[in-house]
Amino acid sequence: MELVFLAILVIIMASALASGFPVAFALPGSAILTITLAAATGYLFAGDASAYFAQGGPIQWLRAGVTNFRGVYWEVERDTLIAIPLFIFMGIMLQRSKIAEDLLITMAQLFGPVPGGLGISVVFVGALLAATTGIVGATVVAMGLISLPAMMRNNYSNALATGTIAASGTLGQIIPPSIVLIILADQLASAVDQASTARKALFKASTGQFSMPSEFGVASTSAGDMFLGAFVPGLVLVGLYMVFILITAVIRPKLAPPIPFEGKFDKKFLSKVLVTLVPPLALIFIVLGSIITGIATVNQAGAIGAIGSTMMAGYRLMQGQRSAFYPALMALVSVVAIAIVVSNYSTNIKNIKSTDDVIGIVLAAIAVAFFLTSIVWSGWRVFKIEDTLRGVMIDTAKTTSLVFIILLGAAMLTAAFRAFGGEELVREFLTGLPGGFWTQFVIVMAVIFVLGFFLDFIEIAVVVVPIVAPILLLDPSANVTAVWLGVMIGLNIQTSFLTPPFGFALFYLRGVAPAAVRTVQMYKGVIPFIGLQLFALFIVAAYPALVNYLPNRISLTSSTAPPPLNPRLQVCMEEYVFAEFASNGEEIRQAIATASKLDFSYLPKKMQANTNESFVSALAVFDRREDIRKVEAEISTAKETYASLHREVRAIQKDIRKIDAELKSAESQASRQKANGQNTSELDEYSAALKANRAQLVQSIPENWEVETKKFAVLTKNGKAAHRRYQRTTDEAYESIFALIAAVEASDKLVKLGPEIEQLKSKIAGMEPKEAAKVVASVSKLLTPIDGTKTIKRLLSKARKGLTSKKVKIEIVEKSLDKAVKAYGEDVAWRQRARKELLPGLKEYDLAIRDTIGLRLQPTLPKKQALSIASCNSVPRDISLNF
Repeated sequence: MELVFLAILVIIMASALASGFPVAFALPGSAILTITLAAATGYLFAGDASAYFAQGGPIQWLRAGVTNFRGVYWEVERDTLIAIPLFIFMGIMLQRSKIAEDLLITMAQLFGPVPGGLGISVVFVGALLAATTGIVGATVVAMGLISLPAMMRNNYSNALATGTIAASGTLGQIIPPSIVLIILADQLASAVDQASTARKALFKASTGQFSMPSEFGVASTSAGDMFLGAFVPGLVLVGLYMVFILITAVIRPKLAPPIPFEGKFDKKFLSKVLVTLVPPLALIFIVLGSIITGIATVNQAGAIGAIGSTMMAGYRLMQGQRSAFYPALMALVSVVAIAIVVSNYSTNIKNIKSTDDVIGIVLAAIAVAFFLTSIVWSGWRVFKIEDTLRGVMIDTAKTTSLVFIILLGAAMLTAAFRAFGGEELVREFLTGLPGGFWTQFVIVMAVIFVLGFFLDFIEIAVVVVPIVAPILLLDPSANVTAVWLGVMIGLNIQTSFLTPPFGFALFYLRGVAPAAVRTVQMYKGVIPFIGLQLFALFIVAAYPALVNYLPNRISLTSSTAPPPLNPRLQVCMEEYVFAEFASNGEEIRQAIATASKLDFSYLPKKMQANTNESFVSALAVFDRREDIRKVEAEISTAKETYASLHREVRAIQKDIRKIDAELKSAESQASRQKANGQNTSELDEYSAALKANRAQLVQSIPENWEVETKKFAVLTKNGKAAHRRYQRTTDEAYESIFALIAAVEASDKLVKLGPEIEQLKSKIAGMEPKEAAKVVASVSKLLTPIDGTKTIKRLLSKARKGLTSKKVKIEIVEKSLDKAVKAYGEDVAWRQRARKELLPGLKEYDLAIRDTIGLRLQPTLPKKQALSIASCNSVPRDISLNF
């Protein structure tokens, strides 16, 4: 019966959407009707409202709805959605202030003389508007009103002209900042959690181990990561559009003839281009740059964009007047002043220490006041002129409300879909397909593409993604990232604006296109661009680094980058280091040999022994590398035969687990029927058939499975052990050298503490024991940041304990302090000597090995190594044999 109600749910939803019923109410309405019908039917015919639910019941569905409602509006962690109204405001403000019109006219004059130049200018402006507005309807309408008549007037093909405008208008769905990407990031965040939980369960079921290594987990994503990941694919799509138009114009000039510019390319025209082009580019740079560099979160960048668009509207609405640019210039000067003040003064109000700090805070406050004045000035202009601000706020409120209502409705629909077993049905269908992940992926992409003919991008993003994304992210054989999957879905969803019969970009363009342009011509014109979008989809699928590299690069080079000890970095880090060993191994060995000949005889015995052992470990690193190579070669050879066996058996075991779940469900249902006095013969027969089927599956497992699994497990264990030995050896090789350099470099700091230590004995003479203990503890605390002072601190600690014991023994205290002074003198002596004799050689040695042998112990990855590892980590690795 669950499947019956699942079918009813889909039929009601499809009927409501097909009839033109508002999407915001069709999604939750179909869920509410079906849930109510199923609960009532179960209560009337089975005595249980939950009888016809595959998971939970109506109460659990209601709780899930409340949880989703709270998640959208109250959860602090889910603040990504705040960016939606901010970016919508930015886009509508720029559209209403006619900046889009200025861009189209100016770029058309600039590119017009080139073959297909007018079409190329439309794509260029479409890309700029995508990066500033992201509002498809506004962009298509603006370009349709301005560019289409000009293209038709200059004998452009109607099909090519309309196709170019419609396709360029949809770029806002993939070029950040994009509302689609924000929604996808929000949906994928929960999908990642589900996939991570499922992968851990799969690891436990497959290996019997309770704890899965963190490097096998599904990496989380965010709106910022989605923006970074979509940036390069968006540019690829823009490039494909431009190349297509140019080639078309060259091969068939009549379709897109060049348009000569009637004016002159002089200084006046150049100034016009700069005034028109620089502000939007600056806004793009500030909004995206602040996200990429980590200066601002997505929400903060949205606020920056909203303020920037208001500034631009403030001067555009006053075009031609002398004072038009005054607020913008005031804001620019204020920002520059703030930057200068912050770089030269401390502006922390809670940490004022000098007159300079006060001056810096006052100057910063003045600059901020001027900046706020410029914002208010621009806002007042936008408020007063043509009632622009009111219109923008109303449109923003409408669009935002629509998005959020659809989000809530889709969450209710998805919960109902799960309640009737729909998600499990989709999972069984996809995972049962031959060909593994890529077959599943192609099917999902095909379904999304077909749905794009009938549904808007928001419905697809919030209804389909929560169902299919956890299934695709779970697969350890592909091990794709959530960012890559989100961008692929975003690229695919983009086609929904162009695919007839319900392509919204076509509707928008039809509304402003003249009667001379037939609808069939519009459909014909978008076909090549749909093909180009699918081609871009193929390119990104074949080269996932196009998506993954930029987020990885920013992550590894930012101030909050993970340390090199992070488990997720080890594989790529070792690849980099081994490549360096292959090219510079002799130089590194020579550096080790040279450094080991330095005179360490006067160092403390323990430090001397550790230093000598570090050189032995440094040379042993090369042996550990060879051990890894041998084990990896053995594993690679074993994989050739074991991989197919592993896939076969894991597929059988998956079917066994499925049967176990069905058996459990059947037995539970039988026990309920027995309790109600009902006949269970059919269920008993069904359970018996399941058990027989299970027995057959168990028998079908190849006899050599256990033997081959144990062999491969031994090889894998040896590989892990070889990697651990290598990592331990590299750490031992560098740790002592790093500590020695730090201790020697700290000699000046230690010398400055001489009077404190040498006069400590006389200083505490005559003091009360407790007061004296505090003085000793304060001196010991001064030694804490100085490396290699454990002996002195131990003796001071012994003296302090002697002062705080019940029976104060002055002799022990004085003896400990004398020993501390002596240890201090010896410590200073060897450090100062080492500073002259050892430090230059040690630094040269450190320079030779820190980016290879010592890489793991660096606080962060150096830029060269970070870029290499970011590139390596951008390509997914198959980890299925670990499951």
